[in-house]
Amino acid sequence: MENTINKSYYEKLHLDGKIEQGKQVVRDAFDRFGLEKAVVAWTGGKDSTVMLWLIREVSRERNCAIPDLIFINEGYVFEEVLAFKDRMEREWSLKIHEVKNDDVMRLVRKPGDVVRVSDLSFRNREELKKLNYAEETFVWEPESYVGNHLMKTVAMNLFIESHRITAMYTGVRWDEQSARSNEIYFSPRRTPDHYRVHPILHFREREIWDLIHSRKIPVNPLYAQGYRSLGTKDTTTKTSDLPAWEQDLEHTTERGGRRQDKEGIMERLRELGYM
Repeated sequence: MENTINKSYYEKLHLDGKIEQGKQVVRDAFDRFGLEKAVVAWTGGKDSTVMLWLIREVSRERNCAIPDLIFINEGYVFEEVLAFKDRMEREWSLKIHEVKNDDVMRLVRKPGDVVRVSDLSFRNREELKKLNYAEETFVWEPESYVGNHLMKTVAMNLFIESHRITAMYTGVRWDEQSARSNEIYFSPRRTPDHYRVHPILHFREREIWDLIHSRKIPVNPLYAQGYRSLGTKDTTTKTSDLPAWEQDLEHTTERGGRRQDKEGIMERLRELGYM
């Protein structure tokens, strides 16, 4: 599949067409990268679950296994997310690798704890240099600039390196965040070298919910409580008391319940390897 994308064409497809396009991205990725050195980045959220459903559908078509999954535990996860992970692993017969930055986790108990940089491993100290972080300590907040990089990107990259992953599927969408609006279906990445595969780029938030409900795809129960986007439990808030799919999706911000300083530096985080 070519990386030159006519976004307007794919965005105008009806739901069945968008499903087929997503499946075709997965088929092409299966052919190009195989299964053994591929991994699915799954968060327990609605988007990555729709992506996983597409991968599962193609796996059923081809009578092959679903690639392994990674679940990045950044250290302060909703209990509902962990319970949903266990449920999906059991019901869909998945193999999920729970990925953490254990070097940081050994030094903290809760958000707000202070970490001395000198207590970190050489790798984590070098990663802080990439951020131009020169302080002797930092306050541990998993979705801060420092926290997001160490707890998510570094943990993910360590897994990619140690397992020699060549392709990682992610559930990003064009309309979700401006820093993701120019993504392509097959995106080459460096340090470590691999490709990001994005099967649901062309879906809008409303269509994600339409697909979930029409195909009866399991979904995290937090969405029914009013959460629209799931981050860590200390910095994620409900955007309404209505279920996510009943909210005004067209005229309000999907990630409005997330930590907003992170939203403002998303482009830089993605340059460093974040999804």
